[in-house]
Amino acid sequence: MADLDPIQLRKDLAGVDYPAARDDLVAAAERNGADSSALDVLRGLPDRTYEGPSGVSKEAAQK
Repeated sequence: MADLDPIQLRKDLAGVDYPAARDDLVAAAERNGADSSALDVLRGLPDRTYEGPSGVSKEAAQK
C-alpha cells in the first residue's frame, strides 16, 4: 500500500457491511469518492470475502 493511507482507506470503505466481497468494497469506495489509486488497489485485491477492515488493509498493504 505504498502511497495508500490506511486511515483514508477506512474512510473510503465507510458503510461496508462485513463480511464483504471485493466487488462490494470497490462499489463502496466508488460511492465514497475514493481516488483512483485507492480504487486500483481495491480492484487488485484477491476475489474473496473479507471479514473486516483490518483484513482489507492487510491485503492492500501487500499490493
